[in-house]
Amino acid sequence: MYGDTDVMRKRAAQLREQGVDIRAMADHLVAQTEGIGWSGRAAESMRERVRDRAAHLREVAAGHETAAESLEKHLLEVDLLKESIASTERRAGSIVADARTRVARVDAHDDPDGVRREADPGDRALAAFTPPPSGHRDWLAVEIPGL
Repeated sequence: MYGDTDVMRKRAAQLREQGVDIRAMADHLVAQTEGIGWSGRAAESMRERVRDRAAHLREVAAGHETAAESLEKHLLEVDLLKESIASTERRAGSIVADARTRVARVDAHDDPDGVRREADPGDRALAAFTPPPSGHRDWLAVEIPGL
């Protein structure tokens, strides 16, 4: 099965949590720097530099949030595709099973009037269908009559 959305959801949550942690570190760093009882040009230069670095950290945190949002959008699309694959697989399985049943009935019995009947060519084609592996993305391209 493609795209384990549970794993993706956990990763998105981790990204959000990391973003929160990075923002908190930036705030803590600025607060610590502001709280130092040091004054003068060198002190102000250091504080300015720390504020600048904290701004960069906040940008990184915002990037984590953006990544989490993108991952969540992606996993919604993955869920939709997985549902489509499962639906196609179920419908195709039913159609093919019905065709195989009809072919087996024709192959097993002559009609009471003694005339040998031939299975419908469409049913024979369906009965010979080789499906992709369960859950495989190739199910998105499967084309069989009645699907």
